[in-house]
Amino acid sequence: MKKMSTYQPKLLLLLVFVLLYSCNESKSQQISEQNYEVIKSDFVTPSEDNTIWCYWYWINDDISKEGITKDLLAMKKAGIGGALIGNINPAHKDGKVPMLSEDWWSHMVHAVEEGKRIGVDIGIFNCPGWSQSGGPWVDDTKAMRYLTFSETKVEGGKALTLSLKKPKEKFQDTHTFAFKSSDVEKRSTQFIPTKITANWNDVDVSVLTDGIKEADTSFEPKKGETLEISFDLAEPITARSITIIPSKAFKCNMSLFAVVNGEEELIKEFQFDRFRITPNVASIETGDFATILPEKKAQQYVLKCSNLRTQRNTGFGFAEITISEAPVLDKYIEKQLGKMHSTPKPDWDTYIFGRQEALKDKSFTVNPEEVIDLSDKLDKNGVLNWDAPEGNWTIMRMGMTPTGTKNAPAAPQGVGYEIDKMNSSLAQYHFDNFVGEFLKRIPEESKSAFKYVVADSYEQGSQNWTDGYEVRFKEKYGYDPIPFLPVLSGRIVGSVELSERFLWDLRRSISDDVAYEYVGGLKKASNKHNLQTWLENYGHWGFPSEFMMYGGQSDLIAGEFWNEGTLGNIECKASSSTAHTYGKPITSAEAFTSSRKMYLRHPEMLKKRGDWALTEGINHFVLHLYIQQPDDTRKPGMNAWFGTEFNRHNTWFSQADTYFDYLRRCQHLLQQGKYVADVCYFIGEDAPIMTGGRVPEIPKGYSYDYINAEVILDRLTVKDGRFVLPDGMSYKVMVLPPFKTMRPELLTKLEQLVAQGGTILGQKPEKSPSLTNYPTSDNIVKDLASKMWNASYVDGKMKATYGKGKIWDGYELSEVFDEINLAKDIEVAEDAPVLWTHRKSSEMDIYFISNQSDDKLNIAPVFRTDKKLKPQLWNAVSGEIRDLPEYEITPTGIKVPLQFEGAQSWFVVFSKEAKTDKTSNFPEYKPLVTLDKDFKVDFQNKEIGPKEPLVFNKLQDWSISDNEQIKFYSGTATYTKTFAIDELPENQEMYIDLGNVSVMAKVKLNGKYVGGVWMAPYRLNISKAIKKGENKLEIEVVNLWRNQLIRDKQLPENEKYTWLVTDDITPESKLQKSGLLGPVVIESVAY
Repeated sequence: MKKMSTYQPKLLLLLVFVLLYSCNESKSQQISEQNYEVIKSDFVTPSEDNTIWCYWYWINDDISKEGITKDLLAMKKAGIGGALIGNINPAHKDGKVPMLSEDWWSHMVHAVEEGKRIGVDIGIFNCPGWSQSGGPWVDDTKAMRYLTFSETKVEGGKALTLSLKKPKEKFQDTHTFAFKSSDVEKRSTQFIPTKITANWNDVDVSVLTDGIKEADTSFEPKKGETLEISFDLAEPITARSITIIPSKAFKCNMSLFAVVNGEEELIKEFQFDRFRITPNVASIETGDFATILPEKKAQQYVLKCSNLRTQRNTGFGFAEITISEAPVLDKYIEKQLGKMHSTPKPDWDTYIFGRQEALKDKSFTVNPEEVIDLSDKLDKNGVLNWDAPEGNWTIMRMGMTPTGTKNAPAAPQGVGYEIDKMNSSLAQYHFDNFVGEFLKRIPEESKSAFKYVVADSYEQGSQNWTDGYEVRFKEKYGYDPIPFLPVLSGRIVGSVELSERFLWDLRRSISDDVAYEYVGGLKKASNKHNLQTWLENYGHWGFPSEFMMYGGQSDLIAGEFWNEGTLGNIECKASSSTAHTYGKPITSAEAFTSSRKMYLRHPEMLKKRGDWALTEGINHFVLHLYIQQPDDTRKPGMNAWFGTEFNRHNTWFSQADTYFDYLRRCQHLLQQGKYVADVCYFIGEDAPIMTGGRVPEIPKGYSYDYINAEVILDRLTVKDGRFVLPDGMSYKVMVLPPFKTMRPELLTKLEQLVAQGGTILGQKPEKSPSLTNYPTSDNIVKDLASKMWNASYVDGKMKATYGKGKIWDGYELSEVFDEINLAKDIEVAEDAPVLWTHRKSSEMDIYFISNQSDDKLNIAPVFRTDKKLKPQLWNAVSGEIRDLPEYEITPTGIKVPLQFEGAQSWFVVFSKEAKTDKTSNFPEYKPLVTLDKDFKVDFQNKEIGPKEPLVFNKLQDWSISDNEQIKFYSGTATYTKTFAIDELPENQEMYIDLGNVSVMAKVKLNGKYVGGVWMAPYRLNISKAIKKGENKLEIEVVNLWRNQLIRDKQLPENEKYTWLVTDDITPESKLQKSGLLGPVVIESVAY
């Protein structure tokens, strides 16, 4: 019999620092700084190297080689230079080319070979489906697993031979150990009320305390009513905890009452949230809920449930409810990551748990010094032979069982367990079985076109153990975790403080290992084959890591944003901050993701949201979504409930290059130099975490990044009073989160940075959150913090000088900025509906400003830039560049009057190249000729439109036409007209304004292509095409598929022209405006 050693104090903190924060610096992307003329040239005409990418989904195994080739040709023509293949099967249908068959592999190889020939780089998702890393080659011993256990209670003082219950069918033993049982625990294991009643008397609640999870009670919600369940006991008990096991997903407000002398007395109110109990957010079965209670003795207890919210059409229910005399560690299931947050976007502080009060009675705790390791006494059949000492003992047979998460949504033959995310050898194993199998089949001469391995947003929940994890844990944290494992049952080991610290270390360790073992392992496997990982560094369901460390281990980082709703509102900043702080110049985004509204979206609708993403730090777009179109007989063709339809069968895709050029120009400028930020918000050391907090909020006119402990420890220095990273990023102020914990290694580094001249805003840390080196670690934190936060507080505020730097606490950032004389980077009215971002190179300051309203806007921002530079307006829609002669030097920068149309955006570029010989920033356009009638209109698709060209006596919306072939027409029509102009104004630019277009148009004048329009103002420069006298105008206008789709809903099946996999269209759906609406005006302007 051997006793397990517990945590061991470590005095060599430097060693711990190295173990905790060894940073595998990933191979940085390199973008060499370009001079003004090169930047200008590549802006006017986007270079071949500057392309957007797309997600390229192959849906339901319905694919063809001919379609693959046509897709790639269409991508190349439109300006798409990268396609990331995801094999998705949302309908769970068997297609023509079954995934993982040799035929399917040959289609994948064909895509690479054709990508090489055509000039489109190829990436593939890391497994079948979009999330995450799994497949049929992963068995339960390689899957994500969590610790589970069975318990056996025995009396000692004798030799025991026991068959210990295996807790799960799929189970791997890890540890068997014993600890003394307390008397109260022995009594409280049986919570058997004499009577259970509910005020909803149509339901049997007698099974709620039978100890059988499979026997449950279900309820149907009653709107506005409160469910009350009463438990009557044979004798009073002192309630110290309640455990609730749901049988169906739901959430509600709960209140527990004790009935004393016939009166209800409130014990505790709490929120019960098990709204989602699928494996990716509830790896421990249904995610049992347990909470500590203030001690209350009673013989009757009443549980009330109000404000019930359930999943659609499922009702709600309980498997078990236990009120116990034994205390528990509050929310111990959540704290071991057995139940994750149940919505897609956890807040920055979701996994920061308040510490419960210390127990007054130590008899409730497990003494870690007395935990006895029995692992070597358990045979392979689960039989334990043990000479048990005197006393009452609890024996735990503990081991791993799969969480149950599988890759999805994938074809049935491609589905399997998700790999263990805490073991890099399994990342290599998974790579070999999927990407490796692909590599074997690609001819050597084509492999250069295969470049990326994709890991989409993480949606697979957590695990909390892996093979041999106790060894790695002990090496990292300096103490043996095994004596603390009883805390996974809710027991308090040693004390509340020790138990909380152990679970903090466990969560932090899981977070780090998911980053280094999984992402780092996948990157290592990919890099061996000259492949790069492309990763979204967050997850909408059960993300178990720290978003910055997780993303930092990948080659390439991406966020995402949706057209509607709030998805993207934390993801883009999470990815751009990680890229900035880890030295990665490109931040991609899965762009324009959407739900439903099939074939209703077009570039003008996407404009504001795309601009918003640019101001969040995105500088590379990956379109969501191009769906592989296997043939041309079904149109619009293959589609899904998700994604904007960026594919060659969409009506407007033939003109998409004009919009994509806008995105490419924006990318180009926002990849120059470095992002300018004044503040770095430290996200804290708690994990998991998917976004940072901003307390206090940054004032308007300044920018920020998040920063993590790893970057602070490994990459951050101070120069000239700014926090500086090796690649040139810098920040003036670091803001600490509103926590009172910090590990001593990190505080030691912050002390060095402040002493060298850094400025910090935040409260003084008081202790370490970790069990490592406890309690010495707390003393180090207290002593060092007292030296740094060395001034007195007045009205809750403190300002201290430490070395060359300063520490502030209790101040707003605006107050700090005022005292250190840091002007706004861009000063504009508080209510101005604009967003912006700023990049700086050695030659230029580049500001991007977006009008996020639909109204015209006049503003005069003050830009914090070198006053020797001069402003220019760079128009990313047209590629035009012109000087801004009206500006004013102010004490804090340069003030420039600007005008915007609704949803319009500009780049304001400051350089030495601008000239100022003009007088107005926005001179008026002068109308010369108006064209609003007698256009000949030729509808190109004769199958659904008029067979012969028509003359429009006036420009009008197709959808209100009396001619049904025009009213419901979807596709392209060409408007032609000749007009005469007597004189061309001298020294002026000539433009054509199309007035209003639904939804896009390309224009030729006198046979010369002059450009395309996709957003208001629908204006093009025609100076090089117009001539004095007669001119021939051709306008190719395209509308949406929507109107024809509505028409087909009104027709019998055999008369329909269109075909879709899924849609949300009805015969009553609203027709969309279509065509050239005008008026068309020829204009001149003096720039």
